[in-house]
Amino acid sequence: MDRLQSMRVFAKVVEQGSFARAAQALDMSNTVVTRNVADLEAHLGTRLLNRTTRKLSLTETGKQYLERVRQILADIDDADAVASSSARKASGTLRIYCHPGFGQYQLARLLPLYAATVPDVVLDVSLADHAVDIVEEGFDVGIFMGLQKFDSSLIARRLATSNVVLCASPEYIARRGAPLTPVDVSSHDCLNFAFEQLRHSWPVTWENKQVDVPITARVVSNNISVLRQAAIAGMGIMVRSSLTLEDDLSSGRLVQLLKGHHLGQMSLSLVYPSRRLLSYKVRSFVDFMTAQFPRPESDPWLAHV
Repeated sequence: MDRLQSMRVFAKVVEQGSFARAAQALDMSNTVVTRNVADLEAHLGTRLLNRTTRKLSLTETGKQYLERVRQILADIDDADAVASSSARKASGTLRIYCHPGFGQYQLARLLPLYAATVPDVVLDVSLADHAVDIVEEGFDVGIFMGLQKFDSSLIARRLATSNVVLCASPEYIARRGAPLTPVDVSSHDCLNFAFEQLRHSWPVTWENKQVDVPITARVVSNNISVLRQAAIAGMGIMVRSSLTLEDDLSSGRLVQLLKGHHLGQMSLSLVYPSRRLLSYKVRSFVDFMTAQFPRPESDPWLAHV
């Protein structure tokens, strides 16, 4: 069995949603596609797909395996692209979409480092937190966070994981004390994002258990800068993504509360249209960003504090 081919066939079957469409996309017969998936399942000793007359669905093992397969295939294709493009030069305009949180707090400091390696590339960077179709809107690459949606046909490389944590200023802690348990947060002033699902309670997670903690909001805003300044001024407890907190925690302006507890995790993904015939400017940016985040399953911002 050519396991690499079987992995590609399996990924294409999932992408297309059927063996027949995968066979057409791969220019193979239905029989060859079916045999590749069956051989792969036999090799692994487990079922990857649930098959019915109407649809296919991934098993739990299949979901986990698919994530690894996509990463492996992306790495192989990336290696091929690097080898074939090593003698070429990145140039032109690189259009980058980025979620504002990562854009303001992390990408802004990384771009000068990248720009120094590609002097002939013009950087055109757009920040927006609404849904963006990077192909339709003409972006070369996008950086998406958390629950942001993007087309499943796009290539996605996970860069890192960011925890959402509670924090407050030393002044506030000195005046009001630090909460020792999630329940204690209910007796504190809270600085809250203007999301309806967070209006009256915060879903604090600890040891894989979630507790909905009722809160009293002192300030409500849809802008992180407003809430950050309120937190630094000692007005209350704030929840923030770790990737926006690194400088404030390192400097002591804010202190992480209830370590070991968080309000969920957000993945950070680098997304681009195709790994095949990728332009040299896009390839250079993909390589640069993945090198900055060598451990995509970890939270590098809390690790640095």
